Amino acid sequence: MVDLARISDTDVKRSVDLFRPTDACVRYNRPPQLPDSFGGRVASVDAVRGLAMFFIIAGDYLAWALYDLSAERQGIPSGVIGFFSEQMMHVDWEGFRFYDFLFPLFVFITGVSIVLSLPGLVDREGKLAAHQRVLRRSLLLFVLGLIYNGGVSTLWSDIRLLGVLQRIALCYLFASLLFLNFDVRGLIIACISLLIGYWALMTFVSVPGIGAGMFTEEANLAAWIDAHYLPGKVYYGGYDPEGLLSTLPAIATCLLGVIAGLLLKSTRMQPLHKALWLIGIGAILVLAGHLWGLQFPVVKKIWTSSFVLVAGGYSALSLGVLYIVIDIWGRKAWATMFLWFGANAIALYMINNVADFKGLARRLVGGDVTVFLDTQLTKGTGSLVTVAVGLVLTTALARYLYHRKIFLRA
Repeated sequence: MVDLARISDTDVKRSVDLFRPTDACVRYNRPPQLPDSFGGRVASVDAVRGLAMFFIIAGDYLAWALYDLSAERQGIPSGVIGFFSEQMMHVDWEGFRFYDFLFPLFVFITGVSIVLSLPGLVDREGKLAAHQRVLRRSLLLFVLGLIYNGGVSTLWSDIRLLGVLQRIALCYLFASLLFLNFDVRGLIIACISLLIGYWALMTFVSVPGIGAGMFTEEANLAAWIDAHYLPGKVYYGGYDPEGLLSTLPAIATCLLGVIAGLLLKSTRMQPLHKALWLIGIGAILVLAGHLWGLQFPVVKKIWTSSFVLVAGGYSALSLGVLYIVIDIWGRKAWATMFLWFGANAIALYMINNVADFKGLARRLVGGDVTVFLDTQLTKGTGSLVTVAVGLVLTTALARYLYHRKIFLRA
């Protein structure tokens, strides 16, 4: 049995957390490398973060481009393209697709990064400084989320207070505070308590006019709380997918990443054994999540406890496999692009929102170019080329920032 509580804090010498530790500004530093061991960075962690952000940015556009491409096709090609298009869209309510996996994967990797960065900060500057930096980073990320949602460009009633970046900020904040103040046993208890507590609230608390134990989109406790107590704009009108109550199980997703990070940091296991543990635990979590889903459905929009287990299981599986491929086998070249995205994930997410790379791509290959491609090749080709050009522009920016050693710091 692995004693994770005895993990040394000196095994990790450089930070690989969501933000690198410097002042809250853009700095010029040495670019992160793809290491072979824990002596520096963990390349697979950066690659998973970058992979998640790449598809978070590309997902919606790619889905509709593939949908347009498959619309008038028949047979196997249509079925294959349609399958990939469907996987790049969120399920309407209950279920699980690849696109539903990306956000919790990013939250999970945020938890892993907490373990790889904060111990070194505590060693260098002390525990108080670590707490201060956690608070500062969380506040900065929350503010960036407000700006992403439009900032104060609208009236208070139209401002969306919660969103993707705000959820990451809250998960990072609470998971970091728990990590700094509890041992691994306490972290596991906290994670389990959040999942069971959320399930109990959703199952047994009676919603006025509805009753208890309802998990439909129109009738559930999380949606009712958002509708009555969440200020500002509520994303879906009646509830928010990053709402108040569903933040609790999202913190549990981040804690699963913290526990995975503790496993990766262990000096008592060989690297291959760590990866196999991640893969094995991931498979168990996926199975447990689907079994729990028979009673408490797998729903991303209210981040059900069963969804946490399914998404967390796939996250652990992904990290375990990529840890073998990249860090153990040394097959790194294919992950270079994802490293570019992983090194500046939040910056690219923000810049894509402001600059609108797809809109810029339309200026280059839209209009008559799209019509020509659709008529001369096949319908939908123009949309796919537009998306591809947008992704090329985003990737070019990611590469430029990386090689120019420009990173968003906090």
